[in-house]
Amino acid sequence: MPIYAYRCEECGFAKDVLQKISDPQLTECPSCGKSSFKKQLTAAGFQLKGTGWYATDFRGGTPPATGVSSGPAAPKGDAAPAAAPAAPASGGNKAD
Repeated sequence: MPIYAYRCEECGFAKDVLQKISDPQLTECPSCGKSSFKKQLTAAGFQLKGTGWYATDFRGGTPPATGVSSGPAAPKGDAAPAAAPAAPASGGNKAD
């Protein structure tokens, strides 16, 4: 159930109320008794809990590489590309 913030426009009394979404909105102030108790617009508060969220994905281990290195790159063997397989020579010696 959501928690709604209410505030009286007459006396300034404020209260947070745990209500069902289907419950009617409160209108009478519990402090002064006037019908000026209004629901306030507040920011939604939520937390990402459990697995599958970025905040908890890498808590136990090391985070994955981001592609940005902090030092000089180490050479990875030969700089030349791998040789392509030799193509068969097309000669005039064909067997019919």
